[in-house]
Amino acid sequence: MNTLIRTELLKLRTIRSPWLLLAASPLLVAAGTSGLVISGNKPLDPIAQSQALAHVGLASLFTLVFGILAVAGEYRHQTITDTYLSTPARGPVIGAKLLVYAVFGALAGVASALVGLGVASAWWAGKGASFAWADSAMWTTIGGGIAWNAAFAAIGVGAGALIRSLVGAIAAALAWVALVEGIVGQLIGDLARWLPFNAGQALGAAAQPMMTRDLLPRWGGGTVLVIYTLVFAILAVGTSMRRDVS
Repeated sequence: MNTLIRTELLKLRTIRSPWLLLAASPLLVAAGTSGLVISGNKPLDPIAQSQALAHVGLASLFTLVFGILAVAGEYRHQTITDTYLSTPARGPVIGAKLLVYAVFGALAGVASALVGLGVASAWWAGKGASFAWADSAMWTTIGGGIAWNAAFAAIGVGAGALIRSLVGAIAAALAWVALVEGIVGQLIGDLARWLPFNAGQALGAAAQPMMTRDLLPRWGGGTVLVIYTLVFAILAVGTSMRRDVS
């Protein structure tokens, strides 16, 4: 397994697209935080801090695509054949991808959080407001957002293994978030809370009851997201072991 992990790290060091994708995450957080301040609709208090840093969780859309690249990207560039020829046991190969990409998803969340904290504290100082560094609700929101990033990276690996077309997997993932959870979710009421993106929102939500009334509690969202991650991991391993490479 150590060799497989080192192989995945080597692949990540030699290609640009995953890093360009992850670089967009801090930009999203910076833009979201700046937008919250510029809108001027809310006082710059601890609740606003949680709302600003909740953008760390929303950056999970980038780590989702990042995870999809792990498998579907190899199918697109036809390097998956060499990968499986060098390690015929496909289960450990997918397992290494799940581990490496989940860790990098979490690290991307940490980087986004650091940028978000820097941008938010700068805005607060520029507006003459005191930034509450000791606010536990803000740190809980940040922790939930980082976990959401890690989970969606692993789910992306599973989606890439199930839908081996890179374009198809990315389109399906984004369509799920935008259409199924965004539109259809409104039609099925409380059941939408149990869907992956909404579970992630519950985990990384800002500490404000009005924003979370339609979501699971934070612990519930985390539990549901862990279950989805495990299901996608199992499906990824099982599917990869049964299918032909071509």
